[in-house]
Amino acid sequence: MTDHDDINIEADGAEEVGMSEEELEATESREGAKVTKIKKELEACKAERQEYMDGWQRAKADYVNVLKRAEDERKSAEVRGTVKSAKAFIGVLDSLTRAEASGEVPEAFQSIAKQLHDAATSLGLVSFGSVGEAFDPNQHEALGQDPVEDILLDDTVTAVLEQGWKAGDTVIRAAKVRVGSHQ
Repeated sequence: MTDHDDINIEADGAEEVGMSEEELEATESREGAKVTKIKKELEACKAERQEYMDGWQRAKADYVNVLKRAEDERKSAEVRGTVKSAKAFIGVLDSLTRAEASGEVPEAFQSIAKQLHDAATSLGLVSFGSVGEAFDPNQHEALGQDPVEDILLDDTVTAVLEQGWKAGDTVIRAAKVRVGSHQ
């Protein structure tokens, strides 16, 4: 479409309407200038619209990122709170476990022992560290080595000196162990 498509007046028609050719050209020129001006305004509006759209999309992406960051921070705070709470009474759980293993927990304290175990479970605490499992420096603290005859027992836990504790994937306290070493 050219600037002059809407104006389809022939010179002959101009004479009938009473316009001279110069007047017709001046009218066409004014109309062409208006069309050009409107096209420029339309392009400016399109550019402005795109600018607003880009800004809105950036703001939306920022909002989604803020929501993700807030959720990550909430989860991190929850883990920190669990770790802090767990550290406060892991020693009590260790003592309770040793007392239960030796049969030294009196009947009167069985309900208290159950409450402590339930509290540990509600925090997601799990004890770990057992003889025969593979040594993992991320979960175990090696306090010594024991010679082993079988090569399959190399780098395995041979004795657990103190249970480890973790909540989910977070190790709260590494298990203190002795590790087999094949000679």
